[in-house]
Amino acid sequence: MNPSTFSARRDALRRAVPGGAILIMGNEEAPRNYVDNVYPFRQDSHFLYYAGVSQAGLALIIEPNGSAILFGTPDHRDDVIWHGPHPTLEDHAAAAGAAAFDDIGNLAERIVQFTSAGMEIHYLPPYRAQRRFALARLLGIDPREVASQTSVELVRAVAAQRSIKEEAEIAEIETALAVTALMYRATMRAAGPGLTEAQVAAAHQMEAIAADRQQAFNPIVTVSGEVLHNTTYESTLENGDLLLVDSGAESARFYASDITRTMPVSGHFTGQQRDVYEIVLAANVEAIAAASPERTNRELHLLAARIIASGLKDIGLMQGDVDAAVEAGAHALFFPHGLGHMLGIDVHDMEDLGDVVGYERGEERSPQFGLAYLRLARKLEPGFVITIEPGIYFIPALIDRWQADGMHREFIAYDRLAPYRDFGGIRIEDDVLITADGSTVLGPPIPKAVDEVEAAMEN
Repeated sequence: MNPSTFSARRDALRRAVPGGAILIMGNEEAPRNYVDNVYPFRQDSHFLYYAGVSQAGLALIIEPNGSAILFGTPDHRDDVIWHGPHPTLEDHAAAAGAAAFDDIGNLAERIVQFTSAGMEIHYLPPYRAQRRFALARLLGIDPREVASQTSVELVRAVAAQRSIKEEAEIAEIETALAVTALMYRATMRAAGPGLTEAQVAAAHQMEAIAADRQQAFNPIVTVSGEVLHNTTYESTLENGDLLLVDSGAESARFYASDITRTMPVSGHFTGQQRDVYEIVLAANVEAIAAASPERTNRELHLLAARIIASGLKDIGLMQGDVDAAVEAGAHALFFPHGLGHMLGIDVHDMEDLGDVVGYERGEERSPQFGLAYLRLARKLEPGFVITIEPGIYFIPALIDRWQADGMHREFIAYDRLAPYRDFGGIRIEDDVLITADGSTVLGPPIPKAVDEVEAAMEN
């Protein structure tokens, strides 16, 4: 991206947060076991959005007059021995469109200049302990007070600005999805009885490694799809299993993709699997078709819930009035999570800022089981990129608990669930751009209809 892009973003932020100085901290390296042996570095997403530089140990101040100063560590002459030629702090400042740069050791002094003049220092809530203590030192406050002194104005301004994706951002997500599509096609070719989840995960990630792309999050590759965030790869695939894969590559500029597909290990769905799969697919397709400005994502979630409840009633697993069942939350036994979330530089975009991203001002999450996990409920707007990922899961421990407690007996056919206890789970997820008059699915097509999935697994 051009340096002017970052300057324009900072100017817009400055107009939204008048007064004081804005401090945006980059991430530090995180040692595995000693200082020079570190985990793979990932820059703070807000820093990437407003400065675009992926380098540890940086900070950005946007002054009251709108000018930006990039703070970092000047190069040591021996750095080239270990890291080869690389951009200097001055180079990074130029790439960020910053007017000036300075040694990070002078950051505290600059902050004191602002606070001594009675100016507020606006900063975002830290999600790392390291960041919290760094802010405490810079601001001269107790680490326990850092979170409470977060700038609400800045949080709301950043959330509003980053929610609407620029054309260049959408293009980045598309490039990430192009790699992700290759990953899924490779997985569908590779998956089969006798392989371990680890072997399939390796085949899946190989396409991203070959494209020099990182994963946006730890991939889920599992035959235990009822475990929603299962990132262990210990099981062996067997005929009759369903393999659920939830992953996504990052673009070169760190924009995420997030796709889920569920496939039969044998290459063909059983009748029981097909019945449940078609329900989830209908929820996915119809929710995407309904996605448009002025509708809320909560409405889409409830639409998907009704489709799921109706489908499960058709195959004898739910009963009674569908609308009443959804209103009561009975469907959440099978669909316990939200329909989706924002997507951007973060896979769960800006969720470090809290529910200000997914809920309107003054709106709170429902206390109802299932609906309480809806990350995004607000009205959709053109430029939003969201995931739409309905699912059906058979979670034995949850089934047993609900049945023992007599939960929603009027809506759930507990006596019909025994053949499904080892079913696992099915989820189908796409990344969707909200447009002026509707929505569009981003990225190349990735097989999701029954015949498409089965055909992809044969090739």
